[in-house]
Amino acid sequence: MAVGKVLVRIPWHIIFLASILVVVGSLALYSASEGSWIPWAGRHAIRAGVGLAIVIVFAFIDFKYIRAIVYPLFLVTVIVLILLLFIGTGSGVSRWITIGGFTFQPSEPAKIAVIMVLARYFDEQPADKFQSILTYLPTLVLVGIPFVLVLKQPDLGTALMLFLGAIAVIFVAGIPWRYVTIAFISGCAAIPVLWMNLHAYQKARVMTFLNPEADMLGTGYQITQSKIALGSGGMFGKGFLLGSQTHLNYLPEKQTDFVFTMIGEEFGLVGNLFILLIYLLIVAAILHISYRVASRFAQLTCVGIAVMLFLYMFVNVAMVTGLLPVVGAPLPLISYGGTAMLTVFAGIGIVASANVHDRIE
Repeated sequence: MAVGKVLVRIPWHIIFLASILVVVGSLALYSASEGSWIPWAGRHAIRAGVGLAIVIVFAFIDFKYIRAIVYPLFLVTVIVLILLLFIGTGSGVSRWITIGGFTFQPSEPAKIAVIMVLARYFDEQPADKFQSILTYLPTLVLVGIPFVLVLKQPDLGTALMLFLGAIAVIFVAGIPWRYVTIAFISGCAAIPVLWMNLHAYQKARVMTFLNPEADMLGTGYQITQSKIALGSGGMFGKGFLLGSQTHLNYLPEKQTDFVFTMIGEEFGLVGNLFILLIYLLIVAAILHISYRVASRFAQLTCVGIAVMLFLYMFVNVAMVTGLLPVVGAPLPLISYGGTAMLTVFAGIGIVASANVHDRIE
């Protein structure tokens, strides 16, 4: 395909919206470091530049080649997740691999690998097989192995987002409602088993979610300070660089998990709603592309990536507002964190490739 035709078909509106979030993130991190580009804001902007380059590179790769490497990519992902349990680093966990001074979190791109392997699997199934339960049994392996490996790190938040993203692909693929009902009942019945296998700190987070006032200076400190900061921002916020909870260091993890709270304190409800609007526009744009692409594989992949981005946003916002337990989930393209940001850009790049090369004329 000619270069000019590729450039015209690249979804520049999605790239523009993503760039807005990157700028918001850079300014938020600039504020979090007391008006300095070091140590977070500058690196965030540089990584965003790399991410945008990744999107453009993916756009020039024919989507059929991306489809061809799905199974090898999934196998490599599983192998890396297994190795991570033995060579991974972290404070009491095994979530990161450090190579040459760079830290990488394999569980983030694993979300895309699971989405794409499910999309290809269902793309290969004849339409008459979607009514058979046997068609869905292999998905237990495709989803279950990476889910368990991420859960063993332990990283409950990422594991749940991986699982929910996979469920979205399976649902859109056309699973009959009777199997959805059985799966829902089975999931509810498995909650006690899941609870018994949670780590002590994970159980503490759930109990804090149910009653954050029980230990406001201990396990409930994070969510309590988050609510105070959000509430103090009011409608229009205290102003850029003027967040008291942030700059007096009452707000924990302000550069990562609680950056949405910091933005709410400085720019108020209006600032938070603006961010949510940008996310929803990106998700809607990706879903629109899923209706325009030709192959079922491309459709399912785009839907899965849209759901992944939505879950990133939803889990983080619900966490910092007290609607979900604190699980450690970054706000995509805004929170400081290279692997999560590049994973989102890789997802957008895959969508761009589908729009360029697999689009219905």
